[in-house]
Amino acid sequence: MSDTPVKQQSTAAFYGQAVASFSLAMIATAVGIFRLDANAWVRGFLAIAVLYLVTSAFTLAKVIRDRQEAGQIVSRVDQARLEKLLAEHDPFEKL
Repeated sequence: MSDTPVKQQSTAAFYGQAVASFSLAMIATAVGIFRLDANAWVRGFLAIAVLYLVTSAFTLAKVIRDRQEAGQIVSRVDQARLEKLLAEHDPFEKL
């Protein structure tokens, strides 16, 4: 019998909360930048910096998730090989 890990699925409510939270944070940051008492160059720089930070965070999260999933696949393959070897092994076989 294999102990395969159960894939956790986010609920619709959790997904909705995450999207709403992200949207609210981006809107609040945009309003803060554009209402800032500074010239257009400074506000433009801050806006581009925020967009760069957000895209970098998404990329980092994806890379971390992909590496974790790849590790799980390798672990499953190794587990299957071990189970096959144990199933084929006869400890009472004469050498």
